[in-house]
Amino acid sequence: MAEQSSVFDMIGPVMIGPSSSHTAGVVRIGRVARKLLGAPAVSAEITFYNSFARTYEGHGSDRAIIAGLLDFKTDDVRIKTAFGEAEKANFEFKFRSVGNASTMHPNTVKVSVSSASKTISVVGESRGGGVIKISEVNGFGVGFNANLSTLILLADDKKGAIAFIATVLANDDCNIASMSVTRKGKNDRACHIIEIDSKPPQVTLDYLKHLSWIKEVTFIPDIDF
Repeated sequence: MAEQSSVFDMIGPVMIGPSSSHTAGVVRIGRVARKLLGAPAVSAEITFYNSFARTYEGHGSDRAIIAGLLDFKTDDVRIKTAFGEAEKANFEFKFRSVGNASTMHPNTVKVSVSSASKTISVVGESRGGGVIKISEVNGFGVGFNANLSTLILLADDKKGAIAFIATVLANDDCNIASMSVTRKGKNDRACHIIEIDSKPPQVTLDYLKHLSWIKEVTFIPDIDF
């Protein structure tokens, strides 16, 4: 994909753009999607909504989201050349814009991204000052900001699941800062979002993965690490 001129070309390489909402926050949303994918991205479709739809090219949000999907941090000098870095990595992408989505935050981006074996969908909001909110993962309504270590479990909706998971983490000295659960329907799959103060021991993650009713376990550290 050809490079495009933007505000990035008028500033030094360490600066990542004119607005933390349009750049730093967007990089972080991209990194969350990359962590959830768990492997290098090979393709992506990115949709910018509302104010993002009107400004994403000029303010560098397009390069920022690609940089995040490449797992670059917010201070990475390669953000400026993210399109070229994606080409080197054989990562193909396309952008869409939706200018009037009244139910969405003004600075919202949706990422549908695939690795060689997996596809995920993430909706994120850039809320200013680099702060983000992940509002949806694979169709599940969530609400975490990735500032803390975050454990995401996809599991069968069964009685006692929340208490059981909390007990497992407590027994392994994991302090839960917040926990929320959403489901698509009664006795359907449930998505557990658990923010904790530190990474669980690997044996804890392996144990949770081993349980037949837990279908997927993903751990995301503080997104700036």
